[in-house]
Amino acid sequence: MDEIFDQLQAVVDRYDELNELISDPEVIADTQKFMKLSKEEADLRDTVAAYNKYKKVSKQLDDDEEMLREKIDDADLESMVKDEIADFKDQKQKLEDQLKVMLLPKDPNDDKNIIMEIHGAAGGDEGSLFAADLFSMYSKYAERQGWQVEIIDKNETEVGGFKEIVLMITGDKVYSKLKYENGAHRVQRVPVTESAGRVHTSTATVGVMPEEEDVDIDIDPKDIRVDVYRSSGAGGQHINKTSSAVRMTHLPTGIVVAMQDERSQQQNRAKAMKILKARVYDYYSQQEQDQYNAERKSAIGTGDRSERIRTYNYPQNRVTDHRIGLTLNKLDKIMNGELDDIIDALIVSDQAKKLENLTHE
Repeated sequence: MDEIFDQLQAVVDRYDELNELISDPEVIADTQKFMKLSKEEADLRDTVAAYNKYKKVSKQLDDDEEMLREKIDDADLESMVKDEIADFKDQKQKLEDQLKVMLLPKDPNDDKNIIMEIHGAAGGDEGSLFAADLFSMYSKYAERQGWQVEIIDKNETEVGGFKEIVLMITGDKVYSKLKYENGAHRVQRVPVTESAGRVHTSTATVGVMPEEEDVDIDIDPKDIRVDVYRSSGAGGQHINKTSSAVRMTHLPTGIVVAMQDERSQQQNRAKAMKILKARVYDYYSQQEQDQYNAERKSAIGTGDRSERIRTYNYPQNRVTDHRIGLTLNKLDKIMNGELDDIIDALIVSDQAKKLENLTHE
């Protein structure tokens, strides 16, 4: 634990320094700097509080053990001290485990909003209907978290599903929870179009990308080709009257984003640029194009039935996350947005892997 104590002391020193800085009138006058330092201070606050509690519990434990070594004449008092020692040891161990997790390297994207792409994949109409069900599930989960969901683009099918739907989800630490949803989601159920009552297997794929701001990636305007064209299917008399639809191509990567959801070209440009930035950042965050293609295939998936991170079995009301071997018999609640049990288990599993890697370094 010596190395961990050194890290914790460094956190405490930085926390004290930040509290001095955000009390400085010069810093307070610089709004941007003040907000940045205040956020850093808030991020460290829980770790410092846990460390202070750990030190307090450790001292209480040492005092009790010292009292026991000095021999207590009163049997009742001795029994009480022994009970206290057992309790403090338990508290100390739990706080140690908590502090180790708090010191794990943080994903720099965890605080960000996300762009989510859901595609109907294998299974035709049934795949597109399941994509719509996943959209509903994530929308309800977002509502429970107090997040906002905005539909950026969608391509609907005749049966009421989605070939593709692109969302922006904004709120507190969205990426930290939904980043685990990347991949192919498999559904087993009797489709509404199935007259013989047979269970079919279909898939929809989910891609999650952190929303990137100007400070995160700077795209040279010369690297973007913008084509404008007339919207089709916007509804009403607006169709084909103005060139409001926008297609942006990032020339160095070949990434294309088309947007016609909004009525004005300016709105479509703004939305297209948001998605383009997220996709280009996602592309460049991989060091080599081959690695990018492999990881993109891994994250978004081809939609093949054998390629899945999670299975939703409707006849048995069962959901299984194959990455951590978790099975829950409450599919109805999960599809209603009650995803906490799955996401919490994925976070704990991720932390356990990181802790294991840390101890082997």
